[in-house]
Parts: sequence; structure tokens; C-alpha cells
Amino acid sequence: MPSFNNLALTLLALSVGSIFAQATTPDNVSSRLAIHIPHSLFKENGYDHREALFGIPPYGGSIAQNLYYADSNLCDSTVDTRRGYPTRPTDKSGKMEPWPSPYILMVDRGGCSFVQKVRNAQRSGAAGVIIADNTCLCSDQDCLSVNQATNCQTAEPIMADDGSGSDISVPAFLMFKHDADRVKDEVMKDNMVQLEMAWALPSPDDRVEYDLWTVPTENISKEFLTTFKDVAKALGDRAYFTPHQYIYDGIKSGCMGKDGTNQCYNLCTNNGRYCATDPDDDLDQGISGADVVEESLRRICIWKHYGETDGIGLKWWEYVNDFFLRCDNPDFFANKDCHADVFKQTNIDGQVIEQCMRDSGGLEHDVTNAFLEAEIDAQKRRGVVVLPTAFVNTAAIRGALTLNTVFGAICAGYLDGTEPNVCKKCAECPDKLECASKGVCTGGSSRGGVSFSTFATSLLAVAAAIGGVGFYYHHRSQRDMREQVRGILAEYMPLEDQEGGGVGDYNPAMEFSRRPGESLID
Repeated sequence: MPSFNNLALTLLALSVGSIFAQATTPDNVSSRLAIHIPHSLFKENGYDHREALFGIPPYGGSIAQNLYYADSNLCDSTVDTRRGYPTRPTDKSGKMEPWPSPYILMVDRGGCSFVQKVRNAQRSGAAGVIIADNTCLCSDQDCLSVNQATNCQTAEPIMADDGSGSDISVPAFLMFKHDADRVKDEVMKDNMVQLEMAWALPSPDDRVEYDLWTVPTENISKEFLTTFKDVAKALGDRAYFTPHQYIYDGIKSGCMGKDGTNQCYNLCTNNGRYCATDPDDDLDQGISGADVVEESLRRICIWKHYGETDGIGLKWWEYVNDFFLRCDNPDFFANKDCHADVFKQTNIDGQVIEQCMRDSGGLEHDVTNAFLEAEIDAQKRRGVVVLPTAFVNTAAIRGALTLNTVFGAICAGYLDGTEPNVCKKCAECPDKLECASKGVCTGGSSRGGVSFSTFATSLLAVAAAIGGVGFYYHHRSQRDMREQVRGILAEYMPLEDQEGGGVGDYNPAMEFSRRPGESLID
């Protein structure tokens, strides 16, 4: 069995590689790369570029700053901010001054991953990053001629996340070599270049459509899936959600043999037609690829019956959350009793869902499944490459898949002036989930203001603190004064007693000294 297991994994791995090689990154995000200064580099329609699939762009906004060329591939985490172009004056130490913030940094391609370069640029203080390509396109005859290049690339590379880019917040573009060389020539002449990186989401009307592509065993999207339900509810009918399940085409992957048999063991269903990767890389135990395909179909059917009509799908969100809680482990992932328990807890009719799965074509024998075929067709048309991937108005959302990122992109996707109240109230609230749930931002605004309740509470707290301190020091001074008086009286009054008064004489000063905290003077 081990040799067969290895063959199955190899076939599916090759299919994944072919998908990544052939797919193109969707460019529905209308990102723009433009140069405003000098005018000789200005292009009316901007510059061709590729956008990184990591980092967090300011959707609906732009970054326009001076460009500095690091004259480095920036693979070393120790970034020398005192080198590069244009040159700057020297400081008292005799070294060139660092790149003045804010700035956009251009770095050379090669030597390490795109993620590593952008991370190092971010740590150096860059507001945005331009990676200058080092290879001409085969179709760019001018570039090939100028560089006398013998090697070329048929297409620009996809700036994909290497799996570690969740900490990156600055956006990045890849600039084609022919254009990047001209920019570098300009800054190396010590001329300033002002560059703009801009983003706009398609905003067709007063309703936003957003999609999520994932698989039931994918971990990165779990935080989003377990927190976004209340936001989806608050958006209501002003946003339409569609969850998609990523299914591998088993026929294209070679998992269905010529005789119609399954060549990929338990990675696939329907005699090798529909496949998923094994989440624990063990074909003999744990969760299988076929289990993932089955759970994917189950979630598709739940959405068909409990979400497709309104585009909110509260029961779908509840099912996914409860599944994570009860069944998301190797022992219960494919357990029918666990599924039934989740159905019961979320008030979903399990019989209806099971019947939906059968009616769509089921998962047995060499039979096509209508819903799984539709998912494969949709992912090809959309050009889904990286999982998880979210789209807003058909535009791919870059950066970490978090509640804040997706909510911000949704609110930026409305036609100007048509944003729903939840966007107006919560888009700039630090705690967007609480704001969407309660309908009010209780934690102040990221614009620098604070809510009235927070201000009033803080003011009362300060007043109480000042009053408390004043009260304490008043009583302390009174006590200290009395102690000093008692000390004086204790030293001198006994002499007066000995010289004059009798034993029964009343002395108010002495009485005062014996009664701490009281005054005998009216």
C-alpha cells in the first residue's frame, strides 16, 4: 500500500502544480501604479504591474510618496537605510541620512521570496514596496533588445504568499523590468521620483457581493469563519455572501484511470472525479481527501437551503462554527453521529441536507455531481490560486483573511453615498465585531476622537482622583499640625503645672494634647 499511497499523493501534487502554473491572478482589483514626477515618466494609464497576494492595501485609497531605490534585493533582515538613491546629505556622523519617512521603497527581485523582501522593507519603515523585475518578458522586444537578453519569461510571476506573510501590512507591486530600469536610472541620477499606488474596488450599486473560497480543513480562515456571523447579520440584505468549496478536478489530475477506476486511493470520490488533498498526509488513517470532499458537498447543500435565498445564511455560519467546536478532529470529522449532533444544535434538517447531497449526484460510483462540477467550473473562471481567497465585487482581497480586512473591503465596495449604517458606524471603530453586534462603537474612533461615554467617564474619574488626593492631603496636614502642637504642649505645659496649678485645675491645652483628632476651641 505505501507505494500506491505515494503514487496517489504524487498525482495530486502534480495536478496542484499544474493549476498554479496555468492559473492567472484575477486583476479585478483596479490597482494603479502611476508616476507623477518627473513628467518624463508619466503615463496616462499608469504602469503595468502585478499586485502582491499579501499585505493590506488601503481599498478605495492610495499611497503617493517619494520613491527610494534600495540598490539591494533586501534579503538581509538588517536593512541599511543609509544607502541607495537618490543620495541624501550626510549627518554629523559623516554617513548619508536614512530614507526620510514616509517613502515607497524599490528593491530588486531575486535572492529570496517576495514575502521576505516586503517584510524587511516594512521593518525599515516603508509605506509601500515596488519590486523591480530582473527578467524581460519574451513579448517585450524593446526590453530584450536594450538588455541584449538571452533569457526571458513568458509571463510575470504571481506574487504569492509563501505561508508566512500574515504579519505584513504594507502593500507591494511588481514592476516590469523595462519600466523599472527607467525608474532606477532616474533616481540613480539623484532625481526624485514621486510614485502613486492606488486601489479601487468595483462599486456598481448599493449592494456588495462577497465570496470566500476555502476547504473545510483549511486553518487560516477559521478565525474569520468563527467571528464574521454577527457582521454578516448587521450588513443584512445590503451584502450578499457566497461560500465556495475548492474541489480538485480528479480527471484533470489523472486520478481517474482510463478504465474509470480511482487511481488516487481515498483522496477522491466518484471513482476519482472529485478530489482533495489529505490534511494530515497519511492515507491510511485520519481525515482523508474523500472525507473533505464529502464535508464540502454538505456545506454546499446547507448554503443552498439555508443561505442562498437571503445571502446572509445565519444557519450556515452557525453550522460551520459548531462543526469546528464538535467535529473538527480526526476522530469525528467524518462521524455521522457528530454531524447529526451539529444539525440538532443548529436547527438544520439533516435529512433535507443528506437528500440534497444525493440528488446532486452523490459521491459514489462514476457519476458526475452537479454541485461539485459547478464549483470546479467557477474556480477556473475566477482564477482561484491561493486558499483561502475572498472576493468583494469580484475583486480579490489581499492580505490576511481577517474580520477587519474583509469588513473594510466590503464597506469600500459600495457606491459613494450608499454605505449601510453599520459601515458608517463601525468602519473606523477599533473593535468592529463589538460595534457590529451592538450597533454602536463603544471603544472610540480610530480617527483620534473618543465616544461621549468614554470622555464623561474619564472626566469623572479624573475629578474623583483629584478630589481624593485633595481630601487626603487636607486631613494629613491637619493631623501633622495637631501632632506638632501636641509635641510643643507636651514639652512646655507640664512646667506650668508644676509651678502654678493644682492637681484639680483644668488646662484646656493639656486636654487638647490628650485627645487626638478633636478640637476644644469653638
